[in-house]
Amino acid sequence: MKKTLCILLMILAICRMSARADEGMWLPFLIDDALYEEMSRMGLNLEPEEIFSFTESSIKDAIVSFGGFCTGEIISDQGLVLTNHHCGRGRIQSHSSVENDLLTDGFWAMTREEELPNEGLFVRFLVNVEDVTAEINAVIQPGMTEGERNQAIRARSNELTDAATEGTHYTANVSSMFAGNYFYLFTYETFNDVRLVGAPPQSIGGFGGDTDNWEWPRHTGDFALFRVYTAPDGSPAEYAEENIPLQPRYHLPVSLRGVRKNDFAMVLGYSGSTERYLTSYGIDYRLENMYPVRIDIRRRKLDILEEAMASSDEIRIQYASKHSGISNYWKNFIGMSESLKRLNVADSKRELEDEFSAWVSADSDRQEEYGHVIDDFRSVYEGLKGFNSHNYVFAEAMPSGPDVIRIANRFNRLNIMLGAGEIDPSNIAGEVERLSEMTESLYRDYNKDVDRELWAAMFEVYPEYIPEENLPEIFDHIATAYGNDFEAYAQDVYEASIFADKESLQAFLENPDGEELASDPIFRAVRSVYEKYNEVNSGRGVYNTMLRRTERYFLRGLMEMKPDENFYPDANSTMRFTYGTVNGYEPRDAVYYDYYTTMEGVMQKKDPDHHEFVVPEKLVELYKNQEYGPYAHEDMVVNFITNNDITGGNSGSPVINADGHLIGVAFDANWEGMSGDILFEHDLQKCINVDARYMLFIIDKFAGAGHLIEEMTIIE
Repeated sequence: MKKTLCILLMILAICRMSARADEGMWLPFLIDDALYEEMSRMGLNLEPEEIFSFTESSIKDAIVSFGGFCTGEIISDQGLVLTNHHCGRGRIQSHSSVENDLLTDGFWAMTREEELPNEGLFVRFLVNVEDVTAEINAVIQPGMTEGERNQAIRARSNELTDAATEGTHYTANVSSMFAGNYFYLFTYETFNDVRLVGAPPQSIGGFGGDTDNWEWPRHTGDFALFRVYTAPDGSPAEYAEENIPLQPRYHLPVSLRGVRKNDFAMVLGYSGSTERYLTSYGIDYRLENMYPVRIDIRRRKLDILEEAMASSDEIRIQYASKHSGISNYWKNFIGMSESLKRLNVADSKRELEDEFSAWVSADSDRQEEYGHVIDDFRSVYEGLKGFNSHNYVFAEAMPSGPDVIRIANRFNRLNIMLGAGEIDPSNIAGEVERLSEMTESLYRDYNKDVDRELWAAMFEVYPEYIPEENLPEIFDHIATAYGNDFEAYAQDVYEASIFADKESLQAFLENPDGEELASDPIFRAVRSVYEKYNEVNSGRGVYNTMLRRTERYFLRGLMEMKPDENFYPDANSTMRFTYGTVNGYEPRDAVYYDYYTTMEGVMQKKDPDHHEFVVPEKLVELYKNQEYGPYAHEDMVVNFITNNDITGGNSGSPVINADGHLIGVAFDANWEGMSGDILFEHDLQKCINVDARYMLFIIDKFAGAGHLIEEMTIIE
């Protein structure tokens, strides 16, 4: 393979040492001397190659992308994976029923045979990274339009990924960073047999629920255990009984030594998305046009789900994961909005933009290269405002609203086939077979009455935000036939549609008819909504294209303007490394939050009448008798905080001490630092973690699954 990024001096010059130890989602294959010296000064006892290496086993080999949406880490030589309970909640839910409620009761496999397979779940290891900036730039010609540029990049990226994976079972992708100024080729190895091993009950794994979400202090045992299996020869394989546990290149030792104030801490994980270089114009746009819409529509969905979930254990289990996903970012959007306003983040961005404008104005060459940037930002966001938040309203109300909208949209291809007589019948049969195979999973967590209520509410909210000229034609029908009585409309739709329940859809697929599908009330509404969205969204395309181009020029100019300043690329679901310390903080005047919480706090919050604060009786007994085993020195620590820089996707990331040992698992950020995806708040932003000792205590003393601890490497 081509030489890796860690030896590229050009990029190392860009990724200089952070001026503040807690900020920065660094590329771990670019640990230069200055960065390493700073970490060593803070207490790190490892060599860079022990953290990240392509030739020798290193900590990097224990870190996995868990399902593509979270992070996990290997903690035994038998493929045991540790991640967050909320990352595994969907899989725990899929194995739950009213009769066997794993969400409520927890689950612990006492033998390998009891471990539960999870279709579609995977873990992905990073194998290699290459700088391909030169290769990509070679196909970008002066004078190209943005469309031509993107097409050239895409074509060259496909060639590079094909070359990197030819003759292997690996996958690869080219990721752009620094707003499209640099490009890197990432190669991965993916394992698809991942089985559930253990999970505490919701009353531990989700203790505090929505009330405590994004808050400190916390008292949540947010962890779950899975295991990676391979074919008998060690290669990736789909689930099979003869598969064996993965023998990893490296696994993290787990520490019983605990944490103290100012201890060094580092986090490796697949950080999702940040916008640290967002301008004041972008912030104002989000505050006015994005957050209010998404907060409102999500709240309406949550009200419906919460009432339904409270009425039935079956519905509670069915919608647990959906509710969690909606609720998590409902509260996040509120926190982001409040923090951006409270901390005057837009004003901080304006100061940088004024500095940038002055720097550009001081040189004629700069004026030619970057003189358009700030005006372009202004024009882009003014243009986007004219679309009345259409994309956010659509995203929240339709594809992430009623389940039948997503289901019916999958039938568009079949609709086209059935309407075209020249299509080979075998193609239709193949499409019908594909849809039939997925029908069971599409309706697994579906309740017709709940979905009908969501349909009525989402179609009612749509015209509240979307001006009449941009409303889909289906709303004319609702106004004419139902007088905008959305409840009556929803009732009729769900009585007549083949998509309203699994049995009706299966019956249709046994004898598919083009006229029946095209006239189906749900399918008709879905096509109307999507067609209008695509029409309106095409008008936004010019602004989106202009925005990407302007962001690229802006970041390139910033790097030129501040050649000695640290720059790190925004998170984009590639592996990142952050470092910092264990410490508390002052959230407001005269208030100080300590850096850890204990079991005493769990008992102080205990409320048997509030479903988010129920404490299992066994945990109460262990607390009363102080039966903590070797996992507590004085108090049983539950959670602790560090100033590591994290974002979505870091859920489940390992928190590692100066010696490379696991001390905790990251699971949340704090309310006061909610603007951190846009501007890191050095004095306020915290990473909330489950203490490793609390996890071991729950596994051993609460669950009686000491055999799992026996396979770990425990550092006393």
